[in-house]
Amino acid sequence: MNCDSVTKKLTFLIITGLVGLGLSGCARRNYKADADEKVYNIIDYKWRDDFGTKANYKISDTVPSPNDIVIEKEVTSFGVLTLPQAVALATAHNREYQTQKEALYIKALDLDLIRHNFERLYYGRLKGTYAKAKGVDYVGAGSGLGPRFSPRRADQDLPVDPQGALDGDEFGVSNGFGFDQLLTDGTRIGTNVALSWGRILNGAFKGESLISLLSFEITKPLLRGSDRRVVLESLTQAERDVLYQVRSFNRFRKTFVVMVVGQYYRVLELYDVVRNAEDNHKSLTALSEHVEKLASVGRVPLLEVGRLRQEILRAREVCLQATKEYEQALDEFKITLGLPTTAEFQLDESVLNDLKAAGIPPPDFSENEAIETALLHRLDLANTTDAIFDSQRKVLVAADGLRTQLDLSVNTNIVLQGLSSSDAKALQDLFLSGLLVDLPFDRDLEQNIYRKTLIALNQRLRESDQAADMVTLEVRQAYRDLTEAAERHRVQSEGLKLAEKRFENTFMLMKYGRASSRRVLQARDDLFDAQKAATDALVDFTIATLEFYRDTGTLRVRPDGMWQLGAS
Repeated sequence: MNCDSVTKKLTFLIITGLVGLGLSGCARRNYKADADEKVYNIIDYKWRDDFGTKANYKISDTVPSPNDIVIEKEVTSFGVLTLPQAVALATAHNREYQTQKEALYIKALDLDLIRHNFERLYYGRLKGTYAKAKGVDYVGAGSGLGPRFSPRRADQDLPVDPQGALDGDEFGVSNGFGFDQLLTDGTRIGTNVALSWGRILNGAFKGESLISLLSFEITKPLLRGSDRRVVLESLTQAERDVLYQVRSFNRFRKTFVVMVVGQYYRVLELYDVVRNAEDNHKSLTALSEHVEKLASVGRVPLLEVGRLRQEILRAREVCLQATKEYEQALDEFKITLGLPTTAEFQLDESVLNDLKAAGIPPPDFSENEAIETALLHRLDLANTTDAIFDSQRKVLVAADGLRTQLDLSVNTNIVLQGLSSSDAKALQDLFLSGLLVDLPFDRDLEQNIYRKTLIALNQRLRESDQAADMVTLEVRQAYRDLTEAAERHRVQSEGLKLAEKRFENTFMLMKYGRASSRRVLQARDDLFDAQKAATDALVDFTIATLEFYRDTGTLRVRPDGMWQLGAS
């Protein structure tokens, strides 16, 4: 083999590679941005205003929407974290929230792929080959070893030379361009324009060949698989699944904000216990100093001084235990916010003080009205109800599978050009049509599928009834919890006032020698317990109110992550 021949062959391969790379470079695009745009166009279309505010639903590596919360995952050391800031941090960085957003994205991405299956799918393929062989059968241009051309496989080689002994070098190029499409009536259409060129450099068959083909194929079901509803079932279900996921995401947001706010209040409640425990310790210390002065002048026995000292030690232990529980709850809350447990901050005490001063007004509608509202507005219940219609379509699809299959197919290959410098036989135009008939003699598999879909439909009906019953149960329970919490808050608030007054009166009586220190200690213990009970009742009532609105489906999440009560 001379140098000129080698140079030509290498040049050919290099050019072929460059052409392929050039085409690839021209077609290059930002696939991630393209996928994001398609996904959020789908979600925006499925999102209805009554589901909730369209905000804080885009995954972290996409461009946020104008209403999305953008907040750094940092808290100033020893700063105060307000309730709105806490909700915003959790919305932006909570790990479960991120997972829910990604689940919504993936569901829409799946729908985009199924939609793509019903679009016109274009393709273009290019193949360059070089072969060096001795004493083998030659069957075509390109590699010379591929199968015969099929109109649906553009990457296969066109047969351009008769079989014969190849004793030398051969190289060639083949390509194909066309499209495939599935129509809504089940018809499949495929076209392809293919070109194959090859040159034999030496050996028994020197020369070159050029072949081009136009291929067209169509398959149309006439009975089974021809119903538009059956053909589009996968697309219909995917469309519905995205709608269900949008509802589920908005339902999650309502439960999420109630969870975050409730946890914020619970941590504040524990902090209030710490503060009351410290006040109790200070009060007992001051009381002990006063009793020691009275004991020094003989107005009270020394035994009471020892009892007070024991109570001071017990109060200190209570402080330590309350501080430990508060710090543990605060660390757990940091994880909810998506922050490291080493972050240093305090919660806003004014939130609890504002609740003590004003509180949250209870709902102004009855239990029956609450149940009717929940059955109308609960997004999870809407999903369960719509699942019945999904099962009804599945029955229709399964019933279609029991029918006779009758498919009409047409296939044509048209030789646009066929040139050869050897003794190759020219390709001939081809037209092929036929019918495929599959009589319903053996439909055991389809029969079982059909029967299962009927059973599944009955299951969905029962699940829908049970879901409605469970929603009713949840609302009734939430209404009872709210009523009980409101009454307990009223009782404990009154009890706190009485305990404060009792302690003040008992302490004054002790000063004048008309009450023992034991009575003062008992009054102080009762005051400490009343403070804990009143704060717990206040927090329970606040959370019960939020949970009531959540369970009735009337709590809405604002763009800043906070809630809006009583909105429909």
